[in-house]
Amino acid sequence: MSSSGLMGFLPVLLVFILYFAGMPVAFSLFSSGLLYFAVINTGSPVDLIFQKFITSAQSFPLLAIPFFVMAGSIMNYAGISAKLMGVADVLTGHMKGGLAQSNVLLSLLMGGVSGSANADAAMECKMLVPEMEKRGYSKGFSAAITAASSAVTPIIPPGIDLIIYALLAKASVAKMFAAAYLPGFVIAACLMISVHFISIKRGYQPTRDKRASGGEIARQCASSLWALLFPLGIVLGIRIGLFTPTEAGAFAVLYCTVVGIFIYKGLKWEHVPKIFLETINGTATVILVIVAANIFGYYMSWENIPKMITTSLLGITQNKWVMLIMVNILLLIMGMFLEGGAALIIVAPLLIPVVTQLGVDPIHFGAMCIVNIMIGGLTPPFGSMMFTCMSITGCKLEDFVKECFPFIIAEIIGLLLVTFIPEISLCLPRLIFGS
Repeated sequence: MSSSGLMGFLPVLLVFILYFAGMPVAFSLFSSGLLYFAVINTGSPVDLIFQKFITSAQSFPLLAIPFFVMAGSIMNYAGISAKLMGVADVLTGHMKGGLAQSNVLLSLLMGGVSGSANADAAMECKMLVPEMEKRGYSKGFSAAITAASSAVTPIIPPGIDLIIYALLAKASVAKMFAAAYLPGFVIAACLMISVHFISIKRGYQPTRDKRASGGEIARQCASSLWALLFPLGIVLGIRIGLFTPTEAGAFAVLYCTVVGIFIYKGLKWEHVPKIFLETINGTATVILVIVAANIFGYYMSWENIPKMITTSLLGITQNKWVMLIMVNILLLIMGMFLEGGAALIIVAPLLIPVVTQLGVDPIHFGAMCIVNIMIGGLTPPFGSMMFTCMSITGCKLEDFVKECFPFIIAEIIGLLLVTFIPEISLCLPRLIFGS
């Protein structure tokens, strides 16, 4: 403990007070860190804090964020969603609850395009929910499965949270990308199994009379080939050394632009201002939180708070599996109150030293954390995907929570599988990059 004594913990308390008072998390973090160095511990010049704020944004890996945000925006305007919806329908339309199954699969496919849970939730609410209601699905069920499936989208590369975690853990972005594919498939599979049993109970019917033929599937996949190749091309390009993860973002923008203009021909000049505006808004929000979190992390390092937390947690248990259960519970509770990215930025730097000391691979831990914080987006009182789907569909809170509960349970089962079977997240990085 530093010389500031118990006052050294005041900024931690202040972060939550300011956040729950309605202040954005970036300003809550920065204000609390500034209070510490300006009032509580005056050993460092305040100018140094502002210098650190600026230099935190001058990181080459951070360039990947605006590039991938722009790529996702371009692909959305290129009309790729309809192409991917066609793939989802030919693969799952014959199943019980076919449209709900397509909802889940579309979110899985959209992961390689948008990487944003809220963008995916908003798009599917407008595209699928009205059709689901016409086919007899309740509004609450339609909104709930849309929100639950959108949690899969940021798990699939190139999700922004994957990049953020890699920067926090000083891990390979490429390995985090590879590690996230199978966890995303596991969560999607758990949701589809839940949809199957609920559909049987309620009589939700398929959208197709019979399973699509091999030729029909092949034709639809060929029509959507350029979209389906996008995430695979990113990982393979990094693996063979064609580009770094940051340069992959620039390649993604070029790729999406060419596909949108010359192949799908949905990208028009009038979309350009909207794309730049969405890119600036999306990037500014993420980067501001990251640099503010760096200031807050500087304060915590000064007070030795990470070391104290590590010692305290290791004093409770030396069993890594018990520790991972405790971490999951902590993250699930935090996800009820904090936006997922904010929870990751605040908690991950504190927990990574603890779990790595117990022998947990930081790549495996990262996949677990990403899955966990996405579940938080479905839960009251502050779940972001919950509010997105409720506001667009007009679904009532009580209906949403009731219908979403089975899907939350399904995703928690998937989370436990990812937690206790490390190979789910580690086998692809080992296969692609070696041990």
